[in-house]
Amino acid sequence: MFIKDIELNNFRIYKGKIKIDLLPENNKNIVVVSGKNGFGKTTFLMSLVWCLYGKQMEKVDELYQKEIADKGGYGKYIGNSLNRLARAKGETRFSVSVTFRDVKIPDITCNEIKITRSYDIKTSTSDKVEVLIDGFQNELIQDLTTEGKQDGEEIFIRDFILPIEIAKFFFFDAEKIVSLAEINSSEQRRLLSKAYTEVLGIKKYEDLKDQLENIQDEYRKKSAKPQERQEFNEIETAIKNKQIAIDDIEVQVQELNQEKVEKQSESNEIQMKLIQEGNMMTLEQLNDLKIEETKLNDKINNLQNDLKDLFDLIPFGLAGETLMDISNQLESEKNYKESKYKQEDVGEKTKCILDDIEVEKKKFNGIIGIEIRDFYETQIKNLIKKYFFSDIPELPAHFEALHDFSDVETNELNTLINNLKHTFRDVFTRLNDEYLRSKNDLDSIRRKIRSAEKDAEDEYIANLRADKKRLDDRVFSIEKDIYDLGERTGAFKNEIKTLKQRQEELRKKIDDSRRYSEKDKKTQDLISNLKEFIKDFKVTTKKKLEENILNELNILMHKKGFIKKVVVDINQAGDDVDINLFNSRNEKIDKGSLSMGERQMYASALLKALVDESDIEFPVFIDSPMQKFDKDHAENVIKEFYPNVSKQVVLFPLIHKELTESEFELLKSNISKSYIIHNISTDASEFVESVPENLIKTYNELYAN
Repeated sequence: MFIKDIELNNFRIYKGKIKIDLLPENNKNIVVVSGKNGFGKTTFLMSLVWCLYGKQMEKVDELYQKEIADKGGYGKYIGNSLNRLARAKGETRFSVSVTFRDVKIPDITCNEIKITRSYDIKTSTSDKVEVLIDGFQNELIQDLTTEGKQDGEEIFIRDFILPIEIAKFFFFDAEKIVSLAEINSSEQRRLLSKAYTEVLGIKKYEDLKDQLENIQDEYRKKSAKPQERQEFNEIETAIKNKQIAIDDIEVQVQELNQEKVEKQSESNEIQMKLIQEGNMMTLEQLNDLKIEETKLNDKINNLQNDLKDLFDLIPFGLAGETLMDISNQLESEKNYKESKYKQEDVGEKTKCILDDIEVEKKKFNGIIGIEIRDFYETQIKNLIKKYFFSDIPELPAHFEALHDFSDVETNELNTLINNLKHTFRDVFTRLNDEYLRSKNDLDSIRRKIRSAEKDAEDEYIANLRADKKRLDDRVFSIEKDIYDLGERTGAFKNEIKTLKQRQEELRKKIDDSRRYSEKDKKTQDLISNLKEFIKDFKVTTKKKLEENILNELNILMHKKGFIKKVVVDINQAGDDVDINLFNSRNEKIDKGSLSMGERQMYASALLKALVDESDIEFPVFIDSPMQKFDKDHAENVIKEFYPNVSKQVVLFPLIHKELTESEFELLKSNISKSYIIHNISTDASEFVESVPENLIKTYNELYAN
């Protein structure tokens, strides 16, 4: 499939009808569309996405989702897309047309398909889509419309051109596609897994299996007992009704989200009016200020109590010298008591030793003179003290205990002194500063409250606040409704799961008790083979995807061998897919730790591997293609990625920034066509075609001044 051309008519910066030919030629697959920032590169890519998906474009890229929300909803977003010059001249309609070549549609032979989406700011409540096959409307479109839920054109685009779930793999900003490396939550993985199953072709086989099972159920009903048939019909009806309920809820959620965006935008506009009127405060903010006032009052009271406790210590701080004298005296009294106890202990032990010697002396047959005895007793006393109690100071001759504190009382006094010496000043300073700061904050808040309450007397301001409160209350109510609807959807899905389990049990019960007809047996064989095929297909696809991602990473990354293994984890239900990278030590690599360039390499490798594994041949459009790449990575991408990712690749680089002259030389051999978006005026741009070899030269000449 190729895009032959795109025609823009009064779409944003493109005034009038402007057509650009994108069909590759001469076996060269790359088309370059360049221009300065603000001249229309991103608008051009956005026009293509809008043409294909309309109000569903926000599902393709978060960029569109954010822009739509910022503008106050899809209606306001797309309503502002009429070119300003065209609007000034009274024109009201704008459109984008995309013509495709080589589209494969079952049972239909065609050369070209042209899709045109238009919008009239005067008459349209929504955009209109026209699909022409070889210049004519086709009954296929009308057949698709019979469901009544969606226009046949929208269904045709999703079924035969490109499903919206996988559009993100074909239209992307190379700088933002790194978000693929940052997907962690189960909800993000679930949404991405839907895209994987579409890209890899798993879904079409599962849909085929479901269709065959529905056919087989009709055979079962014919041979089932009346009671079994009734239960089977009841289960089928219940599943169908619950699925309809889920579909209805999804529509409700979509409408509620749209209303939420609109109400939030209106609320923001009122907030801006309040700011312009010099009153930036809403009723909610006023209530928040009053809550903050109460908190500050409580805080100030607590600080006052803490400061009061410190104030009680100030007299002790002023009497610091006296406190130190008391502390020294208490230390002396403590030492005196300890020394006295030790001295008494020395005397007691010495007496015991001398008594023992006296006992032994009685056993001695000789005579010991009194002088000798007195000499040795004196020496023994002195030596015992010298060698065993040398650390005991001599007691002062005249010492008087003044305070006689207990140990607890002494510790309390020392704690008070340490507090005054080391922490009192810091704590007092901190509390006092915090007290003064809180007082200032309280005074400021009270001034704001007085001002706001005064302004509330102004009827205009009061009405603005009331309107904003009404809108904010509605936004809150919508969020609650969306949450409740999500809970209902979850409950319905669980009930469907239970019903399908019972349905499977009933199928087996009927199968065990009946004889198969030839058609029925053939259907059963097909289903069994298909189930086995899907199982093997998932395993094979998983392995091939792992191999392809690893191969692409090794080609694109200049750190060869950095990633040694890729593991694709798919849960049994197939609704959760995660891709993990491992190094040479078999350690899991945190994708969030990769550099921005490496993340882009990973995203590029993943995209290339998915495209290779799919049977979808669709052009790839890449905005900001060379962002975040160093020289080696850029060279690898130019040589290996862009020439091979698709048969038609459209790049939107900034010359000299995202595509240097040296990079252009590497890319040149694969460029089929090249264009420069030339800004005629502030409200109009056009496409200037250039010979690919002279693209940079033409660009330099065009913007020489």
